[in-house]
Amino acid sequence: MRRRLLGFTAAVILAALGPIVPVAHATVVAQVPPPPVDGQMCEDGGGVVLYDSGSWVCVGGAHDGKPVV
Repeated sequence: MRRRLLGFTAAVILAALGPIVPVAHATVVAQVPPPPVDGQMCEDGGGVVLYDSGSWVCVGGAHDGKPVV
């Protein structure tokens, strides 16, 4: 009888945690910021690095308007 109760309890706990784990994982993944753009990434994406108003910026391509570090 105890074995059945233990098995049932484990099944209920796993069923309850099943939908929670993907949501928690998605929340953690969503909080990771994108990597900073460097000059090579800007040029590989089809852009050009230009100096604008005191900072370097990627102009054009996949990283258009992003600051270059």
